[in-house]
Amino acid sequence: MKLPQREFFTVHEVAARWGCTIADIAGWSATGNIDIVTGIPPASCGERIVAGEVIVSAFDILPMFRRCGTGPQYSRVRRVRTRGETEWLLITDPVDGMEVSVADLLIAGPQVQRFEEKNQLFPRVSGGTGSVSPYDWEGMLQALTLRIHENGLPASQGELVAEMQEWFVAQSEGGEVPDERSIRRRITPVWRGLTRAPAKT
Repeated sequence: MKLPQREFFTVHEVAARWGCTIADIAGWSATGNIDIVTGIPPASCGERIVAGEVIVSAFDILPMFRRCGTGPQYSRVRRVRTRGETEWLLITDPVDGMEVSVADLLIAGPQVQRFEEKNQLFPRVSGGTGSVSPYDWEGMLQALTLRIHENGLPASQGELVAEMQEWFVAQSEGGEVPDERSIRRRITPVWRGLTRAPAKT
């Protein structure tokens, strides 16, 4: 049984995945590239009750995102936005807003993937305690190199993509396997380089 891809990552997980700081993530959020979300219990925003997943403004709680790492672990948000809406809602009860923890600040998985594809980022893999990325791209490239060295290139790039997808299935412990498009994007430069006709002299 294959598990679905993760729906949310914490901001710290994303920072490790992209090799940046949470201050960078706050900046990208402020410019509309990604949304930072969290979950809150029912709160009053005027006559409206808001609960569950909400978008928060990184600059409202900017001290939590200090690049030097000395920021507080908790802060209070006094306005939120619900998904699909553009207007911010002021929290009127509790009157001092809702407390949030930096550990509970999340980014939706599909947004993480879109950001990576748009900026051509490859999730980083860390050793020791395990992989930050759900996919071992470094291991795939090693398997790809060994396959080509021992057996040469297959007849088509599609066959190579299928073989690497099978490799992920065999290696996966949690059932997470990248989609064909993601694998193809990483294999294409290798395929083009090896199938390019040599220059005439």
